[in-house]
Amino acid sequence: MCPIIEIKKVRQGGQQLNIDSKILSEENLQKIRQLNNPNVERIVEEYVNLCKPAKVSVITDSFPDIGYVRQQALELGEEKKLAMPGHTIHFDSFYDQGRDKKNTCLLVTPDMKVSKIIDVKDREEGLKEVHQIMDGIMKGKECFVRFFCLGPLHSRFSIAALQITDSAYVSHSEDLLYRVGYEHFKTLNGSDDFFYLVHSAGELDERGNTKNIKDRRIYIDVLGKKVLTVNNQYAGNSVGLKKLALRLAIYKANKEDWLTEHMFIMGVKPEGKKRVTYFTGAFPSACGKTSTAMVPGQQIVGDDIAYIRHSDDGKAYAVNIEQGIFGIIEDVNPIDDPVIYEALTTPRELIFSNVLVKDDKPYWMGMGQILPDEGENFSGEWKKGKKDDKGNEILPSHKNARYTIRLSELKNVDPKLYDPDGVPVSGIIYGGRDSDTSVPVYQSFDWAHGMFIGASLESETTAATIGAVGVRELSPMANLDFLVVPLGTYLSNHLKFGERLIVKPLIFSTNYFLKEDGKFINDKVDKKVWLMWMEGRIHGEYTAIETPIGYIPKYEDVAKLFVQIFGKKFTRDVYDKLFAIRVDKFLEKLDRVEKAYAEEENIPSEFHAIMEMLRNRLNAAKQKSGKSVIPPGEFA
Repeated sequence: MCPIIEIKKVRQGGQQLNIDSKILSEENLQKIRQLNNPNVERIVEEYVNLCKPAKVSVITDSFPDIGYVRQQALELGEEKKLAMPGHTIHFDSFYDQGRDKKNTCLLVTPDMKVSKIIDVKDREEGLKEVHQIMDGIMKGKECFVRFFCLGPLHSRFSIAALQITDSAYVSHSEDLLYRVGYEHFKTLNGSDDFFYLVHSAGELDERGNTKNIKDRRIYIDVLGKKVLTVNNQYAGNSVGLKKLALRLAIYKANKEDWLTEHMFIMGVKPEGKKRVTYFTGAFPSACGKTSTAMVPGQQIVGDDIAYIRHSDDGKAYAVNIEQGIFGIIEDVNPIDDPVIYEALTTPRELIFSNVLVKDDKPYWMGMGQILPDEGENFSGEWKKGKKDDKGNEILPSHKNARYTIRLSELKNVDPKLYDPDGVPVSGIIYGGRDSDTSVPVYQSFDWAHGMFIGASLESETTAATIGAVGVRELSPMANLDFLVVPLGTYLSNHLKFGERLIVKPLIFSTNYFLKEDGKFINDKVDKKVWLMWMEGRIHGEYTAIETPIGYIPKYEDVAKLFVQIFGKKFTRDVYDKLFAIRVDKFLEKLDRVEKAYAEEENIPSEFHAIMEMLRNRLNAAKQKSGKSVIPPGEFA
């Protein structure tokens, strides 16, 4: 029999938890009771009795408790020590190497309105199904009850999060990625204003990997403020506080008039100027998000998720909800990523996942050295030429292999990482990828136009993606995969948020991938110039050229920046190629965006008005110039 889906009764203060004392010791029971929160007690009771672990360990913010989790990850074989002190390796199941979109669903009631692009499942049906799978799923295993805080402690941004999991690896990962929250839970005064996340790796095979991948389920219940995820280990599916809690926060933000965004936060420091200017940035995959956030000489606050709120001074402020990075390790090398590479190759606490290990040393593709021809990886014992059951060659490290590390371990971490007030956002960057349309950088006309730029973000597929190369994929604000509200509601909230600001951040678009004759026109490192131009625009140091699409840099300004930053000449010819307005290509993009949004309801009228404005401006420029590709000089 499936247990009751949801316990409706309210637990009374002082009521004993109905959990076997052999499973929950008196010491661990008291750790829960000290929170004085009947809602926490109800949830722990419900899911411990449902999942039936052999033991429950309640982890506080203390060093011994947190150290116990790391030790258990090693003793249970979920992680293994590597040669470098503090380094460990974790392997996920061969078939659990990335986010499972197919089995990730938003649970909805008949009256909930969501976009057609969102995968949904009836709430009652979904809870019944996943609870049946969870019944006894932790038998024979230890269950860790954890308490974290999303965002800095003692902050108006803070969201408390309860994690229940049978994976010491997941629990250890969260210690690196998130701030401790046990003491924070005491400040809730018994409230249910927190997220909770329940995870089980399920039955494990002889290698310690999830066995029942076919029963993998990742269900987001925004009404219940919870995530239930089972039969998985890959952190993108199992660490509920990351992209899964992102969905809960988007729902909450849209109810409360603030923003939850899939954005980095960075501090830009121009040489010779005593100031730091903070940007957030949303980039779909393979569009330059990490490389922008890690531009040499700049400061990183966060690489993935930002909460953004109004402040009394009329500005927008942002915090990184995390304190660590769960980053893709492929191509991290000492030339392109010197700060991260140094952190990964020196003693400190970090977790590698799904890389190649030989003689207790980690290796990954693109690290800048020759890899061994054999070792252990995500497929088990590996030799060069090994193939999977479909006849495909298995790579030495997975393309989605990862590292998990605290941001404080990086030399370029911003000192305001833990500031409860967050950082003032002066600029927002929306980065897309195309080979033949948009210029490397331009500024929006205003906030509403900036919203349109974000809402029409496209990423061009590459050879690294399964399927056709060069296909444009729409990804509004780089947040499409995580939306749990109608797209129209999401965009309207952005507009309303901007209207309340006295000092609005300037909004920019970037595209680092323009090509000529199949080759990139500019270098990868040139993004530092575009970044410094954006920073200078915020401070009124540069005028700009008004074009049909927005404001672009003047040649003289970027040429000077190239000399200052790289000591090299930037020719007028290259400038003209990069910043030409490709009218027909932009019109084609507007057509694609319009077609995509035709499927959505209640898109704000401002969106359609801006689209029409851009069309008119582009067509007028083409008629005046007589060209479909207009050099920037014609607008100067």
